[in-house]
Amino acid sequence: MDRETINKRISAGNFVENNGSVLRTINILKTQYNKLKTVCYALDGTEKGDIEKSVNYLYEAGYLHLRHITSKTPTSLADTDFEMIEAKLTAKGIQLLAGVITDSCVEV
Repeated sequence: MDRETINKRISAGNFVENNGSVLRTINILKTQYNKLKTVCYALDGTEKGDIEKSVNYLYEAGYLHLRHITSKTPTSLADTDFEMIEAKLTAKGIQLLAGVITDSCVEV
């Protein structure tokens, strides 16, 4: 295997692991929204860009609700700055953590 192939596999593995870490961290306060910047603090050592990728995937896959911190209106990373977003799990996200459903892109 060449270096580029190895780096791609490592990156893919980190993405799957990070997705699970982000989902579990947001789940800590199950019924309340968590600020994404708080998730960054909790996952100290994980780069913000990697957390953004995970949040985007988890949102697009239907595992997270995202809303604007002050207006409380639904939003996405495409529409609102990361620092102004809070998140909580959807029913589908809770099912994923409970093992009712699986996703090969999320390590729970």
